[in-house]
Amino acid sequence: MNQRPVYFDYAATTPVDERVIQVMLECLGFNANFGNPASSSHAFGQQARRTVEHARQQVAQLVGAQPQQMVWTSGATESNNLALKGVVQARGLSGGHIISSQIEHKAVLDTLHQLQGSGVAVTYLTPDADGLISAQALSEAWREDTFLVSLMLVNNELGTLNDIPAIGQLVRERGALLHVDAAQGAGKVVIDLAQWPVDLMSFSAHKLYGPKGIGALYVGPRAQQRLQAQMHGGGHEGGLRSGTLATHQIAAMGAAFALAGELFEEETTSIIRLRQRLLEQLAGIAGLRLNGSACQRIPHTLSLTFTEGSFDAAALSASLAFSATSACNSASNAPSHVLLALGYDARLAGRTIRLSLGRFTGEEDVDRAAQLIKAACAAAPAFWAGAQP
Repeated sequence: MNQRPVYFDYAATTPVDERVIQVMLECLGFNANFGNPASSSHAFGQQARRTVEHARQQVAQLVGAQPQQMVWTSGATESNNLALKGVVQARGLSGGHIISSQIEHKAVLDTLHQLQGSGVAVTYLTPDADGLISAQALSEAWREDTFLVSLMLVNNELGTLNDIPAIGQLVRERGALLHVDAAQGAGKVVIDLAQWPVDLMSFSAHKLYGPKGIGALYVGPRAQQRLQAQMHGGGHEGGLRSGTLATHQIAAMGAAFALAGELFEEETTSIIRLRQRLLEQLAGIAGLRLNGSACQRIPHTLSLTFTEGSFDAAALSASLAFSATSACNSASNAPSHVLLALGYDARLAGRTIRLSLGRFTGEEDVDRAAQLIKAACAAAPAFWAGAQP
């Protein structure tokens, strides 16, 4: 029997934590909490509504928001669409200017491209050499008609961490709204929406050991009257997102976010240690390059380019679960738009792997991954003979 590949693709998706699964199961089946949360006339619906609101509180608590500011969606992609299209359509005006960056997730980039077709101007900022977007770059791109900025908290390929509080301060001073895609940041960095000058923030459960198909959009006070719904049919979620609420998924997302808060310090310390162990074992590979800032990043995600020698990604993928790019680019077999924005050509982009560690990564996984990567390099032993463990 073939050995199961070692999993290093937590940035693409995480396995649902067993503790979260148990919460989810409590909402499935006739003897469980299966009611429609909108059915307020009987106990089944009332119980489901209490579960939904408890989960809303759990999600809000992790990110420093108020429960009523969280709108349930099907995931960060829908949250991004609601934030961007909702703000544009609520303006009731044609034209205007949005600022984003070249290294956003496709859920943001593709949505912005569609909005450009309707007459909205968009500036896509180029990241600096560290894969970061600065407040200075944002300021230089500002126009009199700029009404919205959309920048991610943590880059999904590089793991780099933008200074959102500084960016948000500039945006707020100039009167525009700030949307932040935080799908890769929740549970990995401290987020405090009570203090951060952010108006809209997108979240997804499946990046944080919850199920796929559920997410949320934070809608701050400055955005509440400047957002138009994209789904209609019942006026759920304060009129911003109609549709019967999936109690089992919502309860699971709440449990996953609560668990992330409880485990935050312990998990962060563990992943920093495992990342260091991995990098030390790979240190002797000639031409190995870490993409993005070495310090302004989360420890969970590493983008590594093998600039010298041979590198067999296909052989590596048989034993190691990693991404050559983000999951959205992998589906189209296209080179990473993030690496292209950093100035890499298609060849170097094709010699790059994204490794992402998570809750269930152990030392034996790290050691096995390092061994497999060295073998895939198929380089002379001298390439790593001098490496210090």
